[in-house]
Amino acid sequence: MISKMERVVNYVVLTILAVVVLFPVGTFVVAALSPDRSGKPVGVGDFAWGNFATAWRDADFSRAMTISIVIAVCVVAGQVLLALLGGYAFGVLGVVGDKVLFPIVLLGMMISLEAIIVPLYYQFRTFGLTNTLPGIILIHLGMGVPFGIFWMRAAFRALPRSAFESAEMDGAGALRMLRSMAAPMARPAIYTLILLSFMWTWNDYFLSLVFLHGSNQTATVALGVFQGKYVTQINLMAAGGLIVAAPVLVLYVVFQRKFISGMLAGAIKE
Repeated sequence: MISKMERVVNYVVLTILAVVVLFPVGTFVVAALSPDRSGKPVGVGDFAWGNFATAWRDADFSRAMTISIVIAVCVVAGQVLLALLGGYAFGVLGVVGDKVLFPIVLLGMMISLEAIIVPLYYQFRTFGLTNTLPGIILIHLGMGVPFGIFWMRAAFRALPRSAFESAEMDGAGALRMLRSMAAPMARPAIYTLILLSFMWTWNDYFLSLVFLHGSNQTATVALGVFQGKYVTQINLMAAGGLIVAAPVLVLYVVFQRKFISGMLAGAIKE
């Protein structure tokens, strides 16, 4: 039982930590709304909401964010599907040779992107996949699926084995158990994987800079180009940064509880 004094101390510590974390965010928002080029704070009535419209228009965020959304949605859908199938195979079905195959899958998490970016670029150029959306989606899937399989395997192995044995005795097939039992029971972990996959794909800058150019640039690359043009206008740079960060922030706020429960579920040891 937590005493009243301990509860008060906990709230005080959490409040201090929240202020420390949110202060830079608040400063960034105030700079984005400032009419002053340097982003200095102003009165509430003097907020320049037009900074967001200016940043949106000058950076051509409408096209760039559309491309980023298409890439992120395709990557998330593909990664979650492959992670469900792979994690279910390794965590529940126990595929033949999983003690050898699973470490091979984990190698995809250990290889640094910077170490393979040059040969990867030339290989994709040979197949005509540079500066194409299918090419960048394929790369993101290759980089993200190993983590997804690892994540879902841990989530599936934390489920009660007796439930699958009972369903198997009742005649349920492997795909039926995945669709009707495993996936619903591991829903928090799936939501967490969706959020992480979307966040990593949306925030990508390096791959998009190397493999996409011209009219196919993503939101993060468009933001980099925009900041290069308005390096002395802090208010417009902050406004552009908030526009690019908005989808991830909104998604996190909507799925906050599911994200936390999914993180806790994924922390359970096998």
